[in-house]
Amino acid sequence: MLFKHGSPKTLASAGYAVKDAEELARLESAIRSESWPVERLTEGTLFQPGAISIRDPDQNEIHFGLLADDDKPKVSGLRARLQHIVVASRQARRISEFYQKVLGFTLSDNVIDETGQLKTAFLRCSPEHHSFAVFQASSDRFDHHCYEAGDWSLIRDWGDHFASKNVKVEWGPGRHGPGNNLFLFVHDLDDNWLEISAELEIVHESRPVGVWPESERTLNLWGKGHLRT
Repeated sequence: MLFKHGSPKTLASAGYAVKDAEELARLESAIRSESWPVERLTEGTLFQPGAISIRDPDQNEIHFGLLADDDKPKVSGLRARLQHIVVASRQARRISEFYQKVLGFTLSDNVIDETGQLKTAFLRCSPEHHSFAVFQASSDRFDHHCYEAGDWSLIRDWGDHFASKNVKVEWGPGRHGPGNNLFLFVHDLDDNWLEISAELEIVHESRPVGVWPESERTLNLWGKGHLRT
């Protein structure tokens, strides 16, 4: 993770690691075949030289590349790798279709309201249920970033850790419907939602796309949900 000066509650960029140079070249070729602009990253990233950058229809900046060799000292503490990012958009369906058609993500689940309008799309680029999601909203903005702790007991440990730092848990513990993962949320110093997650669903490629109703229970099978509308 990199931090830069900027406006609160905004996303500077998000990055996805690819497995090898051949996969990166294939991805770049696929993006260009859709006539979508691609730029080469030169500095200020966690990737090796040759990484690429695109801007989605909402101007979110997304990077793809090979992870740089990390020879820095490891920091002790609780483990939780960056697992997914979520944005809000005035055109959630267009964003979902872009990530599928241009970037090659796979749709795992949709959340639909009673009129049939798309309210949330969960997309994956690995067997994990989602590595990107988009909510329908009244503005285009960053929503939250999520860190995968691994199992339920570590959600407890993270809750104890936040308590020791006098950081209030704002939502959870709970269980999401789409993804079936356990979660808790806090706010960071810029008032961003920050999620700690555990046991996210692993999706087989043959699994059909799920459809969920827009409801509190979809967002939290255990209790209160935070509807973006």
